[in-house]
This record gives sequence, structure tokens and C-alpha cells, in this order.
Amino acid sequence: MGTGFDYFVVFAEMRTGSNFLETNLNAFPGLACYGEAFNPHFIGYPEQDSLLGVSRAARDTDPVALIDAIKADDALAGFRFFHDHDPRVVDICLNDARCAKIVLTRNPVESYVSWKIASTTGQWKLTNVTHAKSAEIVFDATEFNQHLEGLRSFQRKLLRGLQITGQTAFYLAYEDLQDVELINGLARYLGQADQLDALKKALKKQNPSPLRDKVSNYDEMVQALSGIDHFDLGRTPNFEPRRGPNIPTYIAAPQAPLLYLPVRAGPEAQIRRWLADLDGAPADAVLSSFTQKTLRQWKRQHPGHRSFTVLRHPAARAHVAFCNHVLGTGPGTFPALRRTLRKQFGLPIPEEAPGADYSVADHRVAFLAFLQFLKANLNGQTSVRVDPVWASQSHLIQGMAKFALPDLVLREDDLDEGLAWLAPQIGRAAPPLRKPRLTKPYSLSEIYNDEIEAAARDAYQKDYMLFGFGPWR
Repeated sequence: MGTGFDYFVVFAEMRTGSNFLETNLNAFPGLACYGEAFNPHFIGYPEQDSLLGVSRAARDTDPVALIDAIKADDALAGFRFFHDHDPRVVDICLNDARCAKIVLTRNPVESYVSWKIASTTGQWKLTNVTHAKSAEIVFDATEFNQHLEGLRSFQRKLLRGLQITGQTAFYLAYEDLQDVELINGLARYLGQADQLDALKKALKKQNPSPLRDKVSNYDEMVQALSGIDHFDLGRTPNFEPRRGPNIPTYIAAPQAPLLYLPVRAGPEAQIRRWLADLDGAPADAVLSSFTQKTLRQWKRQHPGHRSFTVLRHPAARAHVAFCNHVLGTGPGTFPALRRTLRKQFGLPIPEEAPGADYSVADHRVAFLAFLQFLKANLNGQTSVRVDPVWASQSHLIQGMAKFALPDLVLREDDLDEGLAWLAPQIGRAAPPLRKPRLTKPYSLSEIYNDEIEAAARDAYQKDYMLFGFGPWR
């Protein structure tokens, strides 16, 4: 039988039965599993300094050298890999379609309790039940939550890696390991014609008793686990497209080592002027239109540099986006989008720029309709692009992180205090912050009410939740 695989990896964790699985994989004549080949504390197995002719030092310098040795084995060989092993190896395996992936999982509460018992007793394997050691452990909710998040994060990474490369894996649960038919199925997946009549059971289950008998504060554990959202029901859905860092929009002071990473439809013009005032220069002296290359050069040339961004309340930011880019008809506006919003989404705005007959009441109705459009747009329910001027601020900051996160995230409501603190960090005195430009034809304060606040919160649920925004006023 042939599968096109050169080697395999068992993605597992401690106390998931991976030793038992390895023992039974090694029972097949054409398979060989070489332990935790990329454990940072040993190579393959404890007290071992080399594996397949590759030293631990050589492996740490170049993990591919050990992978090549595993691929060169006479059998179809592989290894067990846990989330805290050499992170370079995950990407190597996930991007290699000739590497067979086996994913072994276990109920995280059981694996956590088993790990705590093994840590207490020092017994990590059991081959003779007369030597079994037992212990009653104390459940630590904080420790367990960290354990659970580590498992979830690693599994998400594996799933995403398999999806984007168009691959699949052979999944096994801890309970599946006692089923010889499933283990034989795994062997067939790996291209083996040989089959086992029975499993090798030299390794024994160490703690077969119920959880209640192994956890001293069992009732407290049950209470703590009841608060875990197993299905991520509390997650705020996010259907916005992923974004890059948008480096060309970054703005640096003319001389000072200070960089502003704008969130579009924020106080960009106000801060651009402040950065110029910081160096006593005209507004057009600030540096912008960076590329990744020129921004790296700027960072090297400005040791001790700092960077920051500014959050604006979602209702205020949406209003600026509406007035500056949709309602108006001059430079910087989106005329094609404006026509689409009028015709397709019934946005009640004039065909041309608002005139004298465009009232405050008209503006309130139009902005409310725009917020309702934003909710559908951000939820991926329209054919209209999600433009950066109204994309979620959380999403834009995540995009920045693909190059570098800002050192400081300020809030527009506290901008004076924030900039006054920031300037001395780079050896400058903070100039006064000039007043922002008023939105035309009307300010948000003239139209704001509970209905607009509710619509803004509905459109920007994630920003309200992540950043703790309350009502605009």
C-alpha cells in the first residue's frame, strides 16, 4: 500500500495516551515512532542525547536535519509533538503534504487531573499495576483555564494550517486507543498492509477511578467548570475581512522619534498637526507614505522611538465616516458608494451635497440608516466593501500587529492627558492639542439620542465589548 507520505507526526499533549499509541504504532513492521523528537528538554526520550545520528545540539540548530533523518528511516517513521515543543517544526509539518498528520485528543479535564497526579507522584508510565501510585489533587481553576486555552490555541493553529493547505488529518480520541480496528485503520491511513490482531497493552491506565475520587475539591471544580463557555457562545461574531498593517497611512513627527498609527476616521488631522507642533514645524513637514522598508529604516534611524494609536468612540467615528466620506461630494468622498447606498440601501441623503433644506432631523434619520447599513456590512451581508474608515477598530489594530503593535493605545476622550504623558517619554514637551474640526453639516451632539447609541452598539458589538465603550454621552 502506498500513500505518498514520507513521515508522520502525532500531534498530542501530555496525558492523552500518546505513549500507548506510540507502542502500538511500533508494533507494525513498517512503522517506527521516535518519541518526543522535538522536546526542547531532550531528544526522543529522557536521558537521550541523540536520535538517528542527529545530536540534540544539531537538532536545535537545524530541526530539518532530524526530520530528514526520520524521513530516511527504512520504516515510515514519525514522532510525537506537543504544543510546547519546537515551534519551528509545526510550520514545517503543516506545510508538507507528504507528512501524515495524526491528531490525538482527550477530555481536557481528565488530561489536567492526570497531569496533576503524575506531577505529584512522579509516575508518568505504568507497566505493572502493583507499582501504581495514586494521589488526590486540588483543582486550580486558574491553572486549568491556562491549560485549556493552551490546548484550544494549539488545536486552532493545527486546524487552520490544515485548512489553508488543503490537507486532512487522522483524528483519534483517548477512548479510541483501545479499539484495535481504529488503530488498524490508522495503519491503513499510513499505507500499511499489515494489521494487528490485538493491541499491545504493556502500558496500563494509571488512574482508572472516577474524577470525584481523584479531586479533593470536586464540587468546587464542578462549579468552576460550569462557567466555561464550551461552545464559545459568548463570542462576538466577526465577518470582516482580515487586514494588513496599512503602513502608508502611518505618520511620524518631522524629527522626534514618535510614530502615529492612525485608525481611519479618528482624530488624524488633529494629531498630524500636533506632531508638527512637537518639532515646531509646519503641518506638511510630518513624514508619511511609508513602506515596510522605509519604516524599518526610520525605526533604525530613531533609536528609542515610540508609537501610538488613538481609539474614538464608535458612534463618533461612524458619524465622521458618514459626514466626510458618504454625505459630502468633495475630495475624499466615495461618490460611487454614495450612489449605491442611496439606490440599493435606500439611504435618505440628497443626490448632491446637502443644501439649506437638509435639516437636523433629516441628518438624524440619514445617519441612523447608515448605522443600520454598517451592521449588515460588517456582518458580511452586503456586496459593498468594508472600508477602513468604518471597519471595526479592533480589526484595524489586529492588522497593525502584523507589522508591529503600537506602544500605546490612547482614547480620544483623554487625548490631552495621554499626549502630555507621551511626549516626555521621548524627551519633548507636549504642545497644546489644537481643537478638532467640526463635522458638517451637523455635529453628532445635535442628533445624538438613545436610538443612535443603540444602533451604533448593534453595529460595533465587538469594539464595545473589547474596549469597554459606554454610551457616547
